Order: sequence, then C-alpha cells, then structure tokens
Amino acid sequence: MFKSLKKSFITGLVLTLPIGITIFFVNIMLRYVGAPASKVIFGWSSAGIPDSPLAHTLVNAASVALVVVIIVVVGFLSKLFLGRFLISTAERFINHVPFVNTVYKTVKQIAETFVKSGKEAFSQAVMIEYPKSGCYAIGFLSSSIAGEVQDKTGEVVVCVFVPTTPNPTSGFLLLVPKKDVVELKMSVADGMKLIISGGIVVPPYEKTTKG
Repeated sequence: MFKSLKKSFITGLVLTLPIGITIFFVNIMLRYVGAPASKVIFGWSSAGIPDSPLAHTLVNAASVALVVVIIVVVGFLSKLFLGRFLISTAERFINHVPFVNTVYKTVKQIAETFVKSGKEAFSQAVMIEYPKSGCYAIGFLSSSIAGEVQDKTGEVVVCVFVPTTPNPTSGFLLLVPKKDVVELKMSVADGMKLIISGGIVVPPYEKTTKG
C-alpha cells in the first residue's frame, strides 16, 4: 500500500509540478513586472479602475503584455539604422555615468550570453569522456581554438562547454582535442533538456542500420 501511495504521489507530482511552476512564474511576472509597470502606464487612470483583486490582476496582465510589446519593438528597431543610432547614443551616455556603466555592462554581457546560449554560442551537442576515462558527459561545441593553445598542445582543439545539472548556466569550459569529441544527432535544445532534467527527459533516438 505504501509503494502504491508513493507511486501515486510521484505521478501526481510530475503532473502538477509544471502547472505549479507556471502559476508561480506568472505570479512573479504580475507582481514584479506588471504591478510596477501598471503604476507608470495606467497611473493617470487609476481612479477609474475598480478596487478589486480581479481588476488589478487584469491591469497587471495588460501591463506585462505591453512591456513585452515594447521589448519586441525595441528589438525590431535595433535592426534599423535609426534604432541602432539611438541605442548607441544611449549606451555612450550610460558608459559615462559612474557605477551605472558597470551595472549596465555586466547585465548586458549576461543577457547576451543567455540569448546566444541556445542559438549562436553552441553549434552542436557532443559527448566527451569526462571527468575521467570511461565516464561520459554531454557538452556543447562552441568554437575551435587557434593560436597559442593549438601551438602548445600540437592538437586540433575545440571548446566544449559542459553544463552542470540542474542549472545549465554554470559549468566547465574544456579544451578537448577534436578527435576525442563524439558528435551527437540530438539538438542543442534536447541536450539541454537532458541535462536540466538530470537524465530523466531522454531525447528520442532511432538507430540507423547500415546496408
């Protein structure tokens, strides 16, 4: 009976945890993005908003949607000449403000790292022997190494980022000889899912038969 209850609890946890995390994330967005934004966006008309939890939730949700739209518009304008000019002008101004320039550069670097992590930064999921021979780890190929590293090692060396579980934003950068890297068919996204889930979510794989 205890095993049956335990199995039912785990099954229920798997089904309800994604819903709970989604609700928690939405609540965070409404509280820390929607509420401050609504004071700026709808502050002038706050007198006309009914004083009820539902009304405030709808206003916060509309504010979050508007913030998302503004972010998309900024991203679109950054591709145009005028947008790039305005952004570069604002950045030059910020870079001359003490302390603020340090915070801005740090946050920008972190944001760019996250944006590139699933697209440009990692080109392929790979497998290497790590941390010792006979043990294997999933990593992501980022670039090839030239110059001093190749000269010192005498090898064709590539950069492989091995993320930690369950937080893939930290990990280890390994310089691995290209001949020791096993390329995988799974996508970078599937590799991330495998790592974040601790090996629970395994990407589908169909073995190809030769001949």
